[in-house]
Amino acid sequence: MFRTALRNVSAHKARLLMTAFAVMLGVTFISGSLVYGDSMNRAATARATAGFDRIAVSVFAENSRAGGAPPAGLDAATVRALAKVEGVAAASGRVGGFAAVAGKDGRPLGHGPSHKAANFTPGADGQDPAYRFTQGSGPTRDDRIALDETTAAKGGYRVGDTVRAGTNEGAASYTLSGIFRTDAAARAAGGSLTLFTDATAQRLFLQPGRFENIELTAAPGTGAQQLLGRVEAMLPKGAGAATGAQLARIQANLATSDSDTMSQILLGFAAVALFVATFLISNTFTMLVARRTRELALMRAVGASRKQVRRILLTESLLVGALASAAGLALGTGAAVLLQSIFATDSAPAAPLVLTPATVCVSLLVGTLLPMAAAWLPVRRAMAIPPVAALGAAEPAAPARTGSLRSGLSAALVLTGTAAVVYGALTTGKDSRSVIGLGAALTLAGAIGFIPLLSRPFAALLRPLLTRVHPVYGNLAVRNTVRDPRRTGATAAALAIALTLASGLSVLGASAAQYLDRATTHDFAADYLVKPVEGGAGMTPVTAAPLKKLPGVAFSPLNQSTEYRLAGAPSVLTGVDPATIGRLLRYDVTEGSLDRLAQGQIAVADFKAKKEGWHIGQTLPLERPTGQDNQRGSVTIGAVYRADEQSNLLPSITAPDALVARYDPTPHTNGILLATDGGPGRAALAQVTHALGDNPALAVLDATDLRAQDSGSIGDQLNVFYALLSMALTIAALGIANTLAMSVLERRKEIGTLRALGVDRAGVARMIRLEALVLGALGATVGTVLGVFLGWALGRTLQESVAGYTLVLPWGRLALGVLIAMTGALLASLWPARRAARVDIPAAMTAQ
Repeated sequence: MFRTALRNVSAHKARLLMTAFAVMLGVTFISGSLVYGDSMNRAATARATAGFDRIAVSVFAENSRAGGAPPAGLDAATVRALAKVEGVAAASGRVGGFAAVAGKDGRPLGHGPSHKAANFTPGADGQDPAYRFTQGSGPTRDDRIALDETTAAKGGYRVGDTVRAGTNEGAASYTLSGIFRTDAAARAAGGSLTLFTDATAQRLFLQPGRFENIELTAAPGTGAQQLLGRVEAMLPKGAGAATGAQLARIQANLATSDSDTMSQILLGFAAVALFVATFLISNTFTMLVARRTRELALMRAVGASRKQVRRILLTESLLVGALASAAGLALGTGAAVLLQSIFATDSAPAAPLVLTPATVCVSLLVGTLLPMAAAWLPVRRAMAIPPVAALGAAEPAAPARTGSLRSGLSAALVLTGTAAVVYGALTTGKDSRSVIGLGAALTLAGAIGFIPLLSRPFAALLRPLLTRVHPVYGNLAVRNTVRDPRRTGATAAALAIALTLASGLSVLGASAAQYLDRATTHDFAADYLVKPVEGGAGMTPVTAAPLKKLPGVAFSPLNQSTEYRLAGAPSVLTGVDPATIGRLLRYDVTEGSLDRLAQGQIAVADFKAKKEGWHIGQTLPLERPTGQDNQRGSVTIGAVYRADEQSNLLPSITAPDALVARYDPTPHTNGILLATDGGPGRAALAQVTHALGDNPALAVLDATDLRAQDSGSIGDQLNVFYALLSMALTIAALGIANTLAMSVLERRKEIGTLRALGVDRAGVARMIRLEALVLGALGATVGTVLGVFLGWALGRTLQESVAGYTLVLPWGRLALGVLIAMTGALLASLWPARRAARVDIPAAMTAQ
């Protein structure tokens, strides 16, 4: 049986090529995703745990920030006491925080929350074991700093240069004393690490004379656990201790979360690609079995049992899957390198490849078993052919079955799924998205079975357009397409699945982008917004003080103060300058007037007023139970304005800054809004930046910057998802090419007759291309409609929690998706059309 299957695979290798290629692509996607995930996990773990091997025990302060005050930390006396513990070779006090380093253009070097700072703590030899200097030395004076070599190279800095560094306490210029290398865990990938003296670091990030943690190095012959026991016995109150190995495990678990998420996303798209491939595989074996009906029936007639014939056919699919899986596994390893180059950033650099036995087994099993599962139904149909069919002169076909049961089941699935999706979209609750997910699965499953029924009316709808292109070939293309609706439906379904996901993502992405754009810039009337760069702790009202010296500049800090209770309701007050805020933010006042802020009254967002039952003119008792005294008072609502609860700028309660200062002398400044008489421009930007002290820890953003910062990432993510979906589209296009190629083989006699009647080669090729366009149009139409429907339903579930979210139909992207699908179908038809055009007329006329 195995030799027979091997011979059959060899004899039909050209017809099985597309199937093998589809399986190979799917396995490539899966193995590449697994290799990429394992490689990035190992690299992230190595980066996160580097340096912990030199730490035997770490002692840290367990008390956290309370009431806005910094943690007390550990004092120098604790460092000296721990250094005297038996088995301790050295004790180093550490303190760290946020510090952004400016490049020579004034912009911060590095990105994201990766601007780190630490103290340089030399031992008796003048060296700090955590840092290896390649140039210069560590800072020994408070006006000097040291930079990691990557940051120094980015900024073009050398030892002796003046470097501008900004922290949450402000900005200052320092002299660069040295350039160093350090453990990967100390400097976040893609970020910067700045070393200060002990005194400077403690002043900027903690308290003078205090450390966040103390690193202990064990003397030879002393184990980490042994040392931990000795240290725990003498820890001061509010301090804890852990071994370096324990800390390394914690960091490793935190470090792999991002790469795990990306691996899961990649595997999800790989599953979609493989699901699409099943249609191609099933179609191929259906047509192969139909072509070999006489051969199979003859095998039965000469004594082969149904079990033996079934085993031969399934072994053929297994051989195809095994060979394609092996090739896919090899290509997947190379694809992992490509994925690393695509997703590689400073924060996630490329890493050595990791190929585990689990990856090999999963890839080979999936690629081998998938063709067998997809071929099962065609094989089962072939077994229904009686052996006596081999005695006929004509090529027998499998017994036809009525499609009423299939059609009825498909219609029931579509109706049930659609009802579930609509129900989930129109109701609220935590389970609504689960209901939509179940309904989407049922709808998609029903649509796959329902597409064959749609092929005839859809082709009839396109007939007038195709006959305008060419009356004869257009009419023939329509008839050939609906000759086998089941095959046409299976081919179009593969394309429809990919277009469903692509169009659904487009709808969600466009709607989310518009919402974020409105939430970010709709209320923004100022020229600039000053805010801390990512990773910074924030600002205080003092930060805005230098702007008072700028002529022609109106500004207002957004001073957020928490822990209020207004009429018993927990509330947050945002203090603003009553004289300028109306110029800087767009308040759509529905009741009262914003001018009443100058009279000490407050303005409340409509959603807050509705939720608490407040109204214009109402006086509310105010209480702020913080500090030593329980502060009490009252405020009057002077205005109510429309606001989106998710707005990034408009607060729920707007108060005059004098009112906030009365109850909270140190509010948190979320941002500073400012407008200049001349409007935004390079000169105004430079003027504002200089007034703020050329602080790289502060970002001065205009409307375009805000829009790009908050909504630009959606476009980048969509582009990545589109690129991943292109694999499924490629496999769907292969399915069209495979269907047309097999159809050409089946219709050789018909094509030969057409040629004999005077149809030239160009006409035959045109007919095949028009058939491909019908297939592509059918799949693209069904997929786009389903995608828009599901995108609408999922968007509806967001409206409850995201006020202001509205459906946006990105007609351009949807049309582009249809165009890409049609182009792919047309390209897929080139090879079958070429084969059809080159059919030998005499041989085709005599074919059985």
